[in-house]
Amino acid sequence: MDLKELLGEELYNQVIEKAGDEKIAVVSDGSYIPKTKFDEKITEVKNYKQQLEDRDKQLDDLSKQVKDSKELTDEIDRIKGENKTATQELKDKLDQQAFDFSLEKSLSAAKVKNSKAVKALLDTDSIKLDGEKLLGLDDQLKAIKESDAYLFEEEKQEGQSNKPSFSTGQHNKGGGSEPANLADALAQHYSQN
Repeated sequence: MDLKELLGEELYNQVIEKAGDEKIAVVSDGSYIPKTKFDEKITEVKNYKQQLEDRDKQLDDLSKQVKDSKELTDEIDRIKGENKTATQELKDKLDQQAFDFSLEKSLSAAKVKNSKAVKALLDTDSIKLDGEKLLGLDDQLKAIKESDAYLFEEEKQEGQSNKPSFSTGQHNKGGGSEPANLADALAQHYSQN
């Protein structure tokens, strides 16, 4: 039902006269919402929109952090890998130096004349460093001593002096007896001449 039917024609005309150009709505059909309630709903919608914008921003920030975190994690993993490789290389170098030192020490103890030449004859891959002892070296050195004895200093036997032995330079022409000492040798030499 509209307003004209509700008020009747006479009352309707009076209300229209007083209202002027402003429109009058019939609120009995439930389509009218008071301004305060309408303003509350607008504020509520604005709050929801702001919350959605805040959530979107938080998601973007979180997404960036996750991306940065992923990049950071990848960088940390790369650095860990490089450190592991560098540590292993350093350990290998130190092990090689310890091996070389022990080998040089063992060759010196074996009285090798030319350690470089002996090293060339050794199968160093089969020699293993165990603490300060080289496993597998003794057998190889023994084989090299047998095949190439000139690479090693001669071992002195007990009782053997370091002095060279010289002959007296005497030549027996007549097949006489050997003189016992230098004085006899000289006497014998002059008596023959």
